[in-house]
Amino acid sequence: MATAELLDLELADSSPRDSGRTRSESSREGGSRYDDGPTRPTLRPVRPQESIPDQSVGPHRPEDPFAAEEEHSALPGSAGEHLLQSAYDTERRARKFYEDQVLDHLNERMKEFVRSMSMAFIATADGHGECDSSLRAGPEGFIEVLGDRHVAYPEYRGNGVMASLGNISENPHVGILLVDFVDALIGLHVNGKARILEDADLRAIHPGLRSDFERGRKPERWVVVQVEEAYIHCRKHIPRMAPVSRNRAWGTDDVKRKGGDYFAAKGTPRPWHRTQPQHD
Repeated sequence: MATAELLDLELADSSPRDSGRTRSESSREGGSRYDDGPTRPTLRPVRPQESIPDQSVGPHRPEDPFAAEEEHSALPGSAGEHLLQSAYDTERRARKFYEDQVLDHLNERMKEFVRSMSMAFIATADGHGECDSSLRAGPEGFIEVLGDRHVAYPEYRGNGVMASLGNISENPHVGILLVDFVDALIGLHVNGKARILEDADLRAIHPGLRSDFERGRKPERWVVVQVEEAYIHCRKHIPRMAPVSRNRAWGTDDVKRKGGDYFAAKGTPRPWHRTQPQHD
């Protein structure tokens, strides 16, 4: 039987391929698996290039200009963004944003916002840092809020490529962007570490998960994300859009109903095409 251990998201610290982004601990010593009390993000010094034995493993990470500061003034974010803040003289603006807007958990208003969303943009990268972005959609509430520090979104039957899940299997870091294009015209970034769970396993832990799915829309598995950063995406350039009723062919394999060869890619030569045998 599945236990809460399946949601232990204390994943391994950054490997040489890691982005260098520093996060709050996934759970504090002596705390509950779902201890939702806020913690302060801390920076970890980035190793200089000469201390990395195998440069072929991944890209060099810059030295963090703020890493030597006292712990009480440590900031979230990557060494790269801190370096450019220093280079382009945006430190004051950036620090104000960190201090005013960036949380290491979801507050109540953020949780309400997540539950109201019917669409999410998901960013992942594989172990080499090669990126992929994808759209996930469903009825309002399709992203489950499991607490202040955990959300989960469903994975349905798709084209079988599993690009996002494949990346997560190599590199757990995930970025989620949620945007309200209709009413508030505001967005929410949720960044963290992800883990893949089968539908039955997550339901054994959270039996209250949504179960009233449309035909052909039952989740096969879930991506559970441990929240490490949550912050606003300002409304300055978010367009207003109005939803229009439509019938959706969930779970269909009909090529035309899925969009067909809209971008005329079929038949275009590419390196991974299988060569056809030549016959006299």
